[in-house]
Amino acid sequence: MSGPDVNLVLRSTRVVTPEGTRPATVAVVGGTIDAVLPYDAEVPAGARLEDFGDDVLLPGLVDTHVHVNDPGRTEWEGFWTATRAAAAGGITTLLDMPLNSLPPTTTVEHLRIKQQVAAPKAHVDTGFWGGAIPSNVKDLRPLYEAGVFGFKCFLSPSGVEEFPELDQEQLARSMAEIAGFGGLLIVHAEDPHHLAEAPQRSGPAYADFLASRPRDAENTAIEGLIAHAKRLNARVHVLHLSSSDALPLIAAAKREGVRVTVESCPHFLTLTAEEVPDGATEFKCCPPIREAANQDALWAGLADGTIDCIVSDHSPCTTDLKTPDFASAWGGISSLQLGLPAIWTEARRRGHSLDDVARWMSAAPAELAGLNRKGAIEAGRDADFAVLAPEATFTVDPAELFHRNQVTAYAGKTLHGVVRSSWLRGVRIAADGELTEPTGRLLERDH
Repeated sequence: MSGPDVNLVLRSTRVVTPEGTRPATVAVVGGTIDAVLPYDAEVPAGARLEDFGDDVLLPGLVDTHVHVNDPGRTEWEGFWTATRAAAAGGITTLLDMPLNSLPPTTTVEHLRIKQQVAAPKAHVDTGFWGGAIPSNVKDLRPLYEAGVFGFKCFLSPSGVEEFPELDQEQLARSMAEIAGFGGLLIVHAEDPHHLAEAPQRSGPAYADFLASRPRDAENTAIEGLIAHAKRLNARVHVLHLSSSDALPLIAAAKREGVRVTVESCPHFLTLTAEEVPDGATEFKCCPPIREAANQDALWAGLADGTIDCIVSDHSPCTTDLKTPDFASAWGGISSLQLGLPAIWTEARRRGHSLDDVARWMSAAPAELAGLNRKGAIEAGRDADFAVLAPEATFTVDPAELFHRNQVTAYAGKTLHGVVRSSWLRGVRIAADGELTEPTGRLLERDH
């Protein structure tokens, strides 16, 4: 084993590495992985050994889609509560979305306000997306130079008036600006015209809500996005894909060399429209949870690489905003703490491995954001880990969740995969539901 500088050694019969899962010993020096060694490698004198037995050592998860809402709507969520939930769920790095906070992250000044609020509260490493709105094309390059990881825009109303959507002309203008400095545009892709033409009925019936957000809205928006990206040679990312109908379009664009990537979310991959009770607006999100057959096709898109990654789109609110009326209730599903077991439960049922889960939930999101020190158990990366008991089960009790408002679409579900502990740069930050004081760092894009 590497020399006397090794201060921590982690050992498991199942370590998930880029080359596959195997028995291994991981040597850590000063918060960085120094080497991944054979299971029976000798532990240097003075190094602390943590032996996890048969529990699985995964790379810490990277969640690039989290609405923390802090400052401004801190009663909905906050950096303290969101990052505790992340740490408890095996997530060691998250990127905060630019909206639902006040102010939104649309100028450098607003970014600095967010960073000041986050710095003393972050239990996990935390970075920030900028926002692209009609009025801030001039702010995009300064934001990028200030360290945001890319820019989020909406093509239909966002739900908050301080973060307006882009029309097609504004989308092209923002995309051209961002492509000019090599940035990434991440897009909530629902077409506003299709949404406006869809039937709008208030009330508790989930079928009515589903009809109000048709697949065509996603498909048309993604088709237009791909056309712009192709013309401008821009790098774009489709957020929270729920319509499996768009998969052939995306696959064809990738084959043509269009620089497009795609994410989906635990709720689209584990919950179905058929199981949503009327009035159960904890299941409301936009785009919506669709039918079981659609979900099967999303899993096929993951398996063949059309969908690149799985991230939470954790979008919480206060309990009172989840009224029983699907039309007026706030849309968003809180799943930071539950994404890993929810996905693992369904992945194992469908014949996938934890290697697949680590690729979708750690390596691919890290690559998307350019987080070169995150996303894998290999030498030179940060010593960020999640320790998982994959055969163990638990039943979701909302009272045991760390996010601020304990509303969840997963209440009462029995899931496989108990997160035993989480480690950030070689320090255990969560263990069996107990958390340390915050030691997360604020991250900026590598220049």
